[in-house]
Amino acid sequence: MIKEQYKYSELTSRIIGCAMTVHKELGNGFQEVIYQRALAIEMHQAGIKFSREFEMPVFYKARQIGTRRVDFLVEEVISTELKAVSNLENAHFAQAINYLEVYNLEIGLLINFGEASLNFKRLTNKKFKQSGL
Repeated sequence: MIKEQYKYSELTSRIIGCAMTVHKELGNGFQEVIYQRALAIEMHQAGIKFSREFEMPVFYKARQIGTRRVDFLVEEVISTELKAVSNLENAHFAQAINYLEVYNLEIGLLINFGEASLNFKRLTNKKFKQSGL
């Protein structure tokens, strides 16, 4: 599952592994918050540092107009958005990409526990701006 050409491949693989453990144990059919709590336990046991329901400001023309919360900000570099729906839709992808852009994160994961098999997508922020350059 680790592909060296992908940035943070080892870390995203570890997160996905934790999600697979949760899905194997719980299956599908629970609310998203149940999977959030279970994934937090798995990532903690795996030694992965994260913030749950991480809140960041949203700006428009240099003015803060609100806040958004991502389910997990992992190691301060990977946005991880969870869903518990029967099928991922374009709106779910748009939301996950939006988090990457708002937080200026390069890599994100969209993980859906609502299907019979765990479904996960690795996302890249095409608008990512390197800081300090």
